[in-house]
Amino acid sequence: MDFSTTMEIFVSNYTLIDNEIYELWVEGVSAIEAVCQLKGKALLQQGSNVEMLQSEIEDHYRTYSLLERLLHNPAKIKDHQLEFQIEPQIMSMLIQRYYKFDDAVYRDILGKKLSTRNRKDLDDLSERTGINILSCRRQFDNAKRVFKVVEEMPGLVVKNIIDNFALDKELAKSYATVVFLGSLRFDCTKRKLQYLSFQDLSHCAHAIMANWTCKEQGPEQDDTEFDREFLLDLKDLRVMLDKDREHKHFSLVCTKVKPQMLEKVFQDVENNFKTYTRAILGISCGLHRSREMRTLFIDMVEKCLEPWYAAHWSRADLSIFLEAYTYSALEMDALREAELRQSWERCMKVLSTSLICLHKDKKEKK
Repeated sequence: MDFSTTMEIFVSNYTLIDNEIYELWVEGVSAIEAVCQLKGKALLQQGSNVEMLQSEIEDHYRTYSLLERLLHNPAKIKDHQLEFQIEPQIMSMLIQRYYKFDDAVYRDILGKKLSTRNRKDLDDLSERTGINILSCRRQFDNAKRVFKVVEEMPGLVVKNIIDNFALDKELAKSYATVVFLGSLRFDCTKRKLQYLSFQDLSHCAHAIMANWTCKEQGPEQDDTEFDREFLLDLKDLRVMLDKDREHKHFSLVCTKVKPQMLEKVFQDVENNFKTYTRAILGISCGLHRSREMRTLFIDMVEKCLEPWYAAHWSRADLSIFLEAYTYSALEMDALREAELRQSWERCMKVLSTSLICLHKDKKEKK
């Protein structure tokens, strides 16, 4: 017998990931339901049958269940786990898909405490939206997990989320919306706000974070904390309500908007300028009070947008008006001081961006 034959044996525990099966697992589809969805494709493959497919899916599901505890702390996966041999780009894909969310779910939780009690209400949300209850719970738990880790963490919230959860920037920005609006208790639940999507409120939240928070470079930068000095300075904008200054502002705005607006909309500007400017300045001057900040979105809808809807303003009309309103004020002596000019610009940048974003025509609101 010849014992000179050389044998080479290679043992690997490389973890196989099936994108389609992983997606179904993330969406909360049971293994049996996954078999039903995939069996047609499997039977087209030579030698495949339903039993083999079910065994394969159940094996994948067991693997993903074991992986899930690592996905709860994704920043440590690369350096601190040896149990699963997965290529970095595949692991990144697993993380992004696990933390993906449905806008309808995160729109529903905005403004609510991420508590056990509200988690129990997910059954109703699942019924309303048709989203699998297990997926709703995964999304809720992910939001709660991210919130808990970064809420009290100093620094920029998007960066903190990326550093701690290895999410891509766009996904991290969405989670930052949940953290920012939740930690500062913005009211997003009122019935009049239900026409707004998660992305609408996210757009407004990031405008606020970029302009009204403490983002100066250095150890004190934090875009989940308001710049209180700036908000207190906004009280000085009451100078714009002086009768003569208000009239001057009115004249400058009308001169700018008249060539660009339909006659009926321009007439509404002429007839109701005082009402509109007092609504805008009333919101601005009260932002230093936490209660006023929390009701910012509902105040913008009730005090500004509803009157403009009633007067049939389009989004284009609103954009024209707000641009003229902002820059006409900068031409006035009332805002001669540099700090007051800067406060006006910071304030109106957010209000203009938000009002235009929140403005919907009737079809959009439905």
